[in-house]
Amino acid sequence: MYKNLLPIGSVVKLTEGERLVMICGRIAVPEGSDTIYDFVGCLYPEGLVGETDMIFFNRSSIETLLFIGYQDSQELTFRSEVLDELGELAVVDGEIVPVIADKKIDSSNE
Repeated sequence: MYKNLLPIGSVVKLTEGERLVMICGRIAVPEGSDTIYDFVGCLYPEGLVGETDMIFFNRSSIETLLFIGYQDSQELTFRSEVLDELGELAVVDGEIVPVIADKKIDSSNE
């Protein structure tokens, strides 16, 4: 479900945007929301100036990939061992948790 996510630092143009966006996070939830997005980004070239400058979006919103972010052995390992192995996720009490057998795991019981 989260295979082939772009690396941090990638620059994209979104279908509904006029400005370029640089990816600064993956698998993110806006505060107070229960929607999980593939990416969180910031305007390029300004960068992340404040919390209100964050742009949450999914792969389907990317119109053009302009630059692929830095990829070293740590990034490749993280993608193959963590991101590629993630199944369905949900938001429970403001935290992202895995969904197992159609049930959301309550992170407060850990």
